Amino acid sequence: MTMRLAAAFHASVALACFAVPSAVEAQVAVGEQPAPAASGTAGQVTRYDAVFFTPFAPRTALDIARRVPGFSLDLGNIDTRGFAGAAGNVVINGARPSSKAETLESSLSKIPARSVVRVELGSGDLYGSEYSGKSQVLNVILSAVSGVDGNVTAAARRIWTGYINRDISGSVQIKRGASTINLSAGTGQNKNFEEGTDVLTDLETGEVFEFRRKTNSYFDRAPFVSGSWALERAPDNAFRANVRWSPVKFDLEQWNHVVPVGDAERDDGLIQRYRNPVFEIGGDVTRPLAGGALKSVGLVTRRKRNNFDTYLKRNGLLDDSATVVGGFEQTAKAKQGETIGRASWTRSDLGGFSVETGIEAVLNTLDSSTELIEIGPAGEKTRVDLPIDQAKVKEKRGEVYANVGKALSSNLRVDGGLRYEMSDLTVTGDTQAKRSLKFLKPSLSLDWKPGGGWHTRLSVRRTVAQLNFYDFISVAELSNDRVNAGNANLLPQRTWEVRGTIEKSILGDGLVKLDLGLDQISMLQDQILIFDEHGEAFSAPGNIGTGKRRFIAATIDAPLGKFGLTGTRLKLNWQLQRTRVNDPISGQTRNFSDFFPNWEWGVELRRDAGAFSYGFAVTDRDRFNFFRADETDSNWNGGPYGTAFVEYRPGPRTSITYDVDNLFNINAQRERVFYFPNRSNLEPGVREVRERNRHVSFGITLKHTLGGAGGVAKSN
Repeated sequence: MTMRLAAAFHASVALACFAVPSAVEAQVAVGEQPAPAASGTAGQVTRYDAVFFTPFAPRTALDIARRVPGFSLDLGNIDTRGFAGAAGNVVINGARPSSKAETLESSLSKIPARSVVRVELGSGDLYGSEYSGKSQVLNVILSAVSGVDGNVTAAARRIWTGYINRDISGSVQIKRGASTINLSAGTGQNKNFEEGTDVLTDLETGEVFEFRRKTNSYFDRAPFVSGSWALERAPDNAFRANVRWSPVKFDLEQWNHVVPVGDAERDDGLIQRYRNPVFEIGGDVTRPLAGGALKSVGLVTRRKRNNFDTYLKRNGLLDDSATVVGGFEQTAKAKQGETIGRASWTRSDLGGFSVETGIEAVLNTLDSSTELIEIGPAGEKTRVDLPIDQAKVKEKRGEVYANVGKALSSNLRVDGGLRYEMSDLTVTGDTQAKRSLKFLKPSLSLDWKPGGGWHTRLSVRRTVAQLNFYDFISVAELSNDRVNAGNANLLPQRTWEVRGTIEKSILGDGLVKLDLGLDQISMLQDQILIFDEHGEAFSAPGNIGTGKRRFIAATIDAPLGKFGLTGTRLKLNWQLQRTRVNDPISGQTRNFSDFFPNWEWGVELRRDAGAFSYGFAVTDRDRFNFFRADETDSNWNGGPYGTAFVEYRPGPRTSITYDVDNLFNINAQRERVFYFPNRSNLEPGVREVRERNRHVSFGITLKHTLGGAGGVAKSN
């Protein structure tokens, strides 16, 4: 089946030292005043007391995390199967949140800023195996003062059409001794509009043969309710539980005015109705054992997918009462489950070494069905067979690991570890596949602070990517006029990663950082050409051989007070990278598919002056590409993307922020180049150029802090 439908463009403008502070160690008495020192360095950790962030007037722990010098927040990947692989780069009281469905952003936004005593920035090896290999992990230390704190955030944004999007969220934290209860809820509402055009050109003649004017309405609704309880008496005596429910919905409506050369104009339409609820319950228990701590984690996540797409082709204009003369419908339903059990034992001083060892067992399941229907000229509906549209996937995966670290001196630390991963995976339904996989994953890192504000780190590790179960299933993209075939024979790619980091403090609490990386990848996952039983060709995920990635990135985060700009801070970042792999279809060397732009840069300037703060941010990047069997798909911005804000704080509990998004009214650009019958023919046949713009939007956000349990706490 060949599909060429009008489409919508979704613009998208090491190891274990566990002597980390707990909530008990951070206890303070009500009424104590903040320490005068804003920050300091002790061994492998850089510490920032709560008073350091006072000029920024933070309302939540998320606001604090975003203002740590030289730190880039990594939210992790909640879609990654298993517990360890989904970790971001923030821990709370030395422990990772036991939720996966809730992002780090959500977890941190629930914590009132007044509850934060200090934050500590160190290498990932200091916080356990889940963070091994990360150059930076932020430890948020909370006060143990009893009481009630809360936050309410209400936001409104005016879109270029005149529509005003409204969203509200709130959280409350209740502390009683070692017990902490967190409750939060929000509407998670975001509606936006974009407009743009498509231009299709015959590259052999150079003539335009079709023009489209499109308007898209997107409506994301991700309301949520979550709660957690923690009983933390000591680092080796803690109990935590959490639950979260989110009935996620997404709706799209597209108006598509098509002007074919030599044919009558028509108004086509695209509708998407996606319903993807998520439920999660989990927790962990930590108890003393053999001079260390035994931590057990249990987590159950259930997701559903109920997606409906319909594309309608009409014989004229809606104003002329045009009727439907063709199109497609697709229904995709799935149930996905994940059950995790994990146990680890840690000891911070075993013969001078810090030690962690553990085991993780995971059961993952997917039951998916896709039904694609072609609509005929008279409205008749015919089912279209896809290569794999009915499938059940089941994976039993286990991992055992051991990690050892030692501080060779007060400023030099070495960590090493070994993981052994085993998995049995079966696919049934329209295809049958079964495989057992086993991998060894060693790692080694060296962390050195020679003094004078310098910090260096070098690490080497082997990683194995997870397979996306939905890559086994065929599905049509009606918005892009194409079919993605499933591939039950897909194997995970394996990577040797080498990372190096050099940091130097500047201008007091400023920082300049240089990161270098090299990835040597085997069984690289990308797009391949496959054929169904009828000889029909499709693009599908597959393994295409060996690839390399190299990058160099720099960050400068500096206060400008010494230049007469009191309260002003400048942050600059840029990255250059190069990815190379031999394309099995064209035979040429190219970049990887997906988000691998050759360059990126950004600049952020912020000034805090009394009750006011204001600033701007500008970013830009090179194009990134997808190399499918019969097309190349490139995406980039039409220019640098900018935002700006002004914040006013009428009192210590309230802030009002006005912001402008897409400050320069930049559009998103996309180019699709088609090859017939596929890219083995190096001469392209058709070019489709899309541009989309959501235009400038204006927002206002009100944040208010309730209660006052935490007060201003003194660091220990």
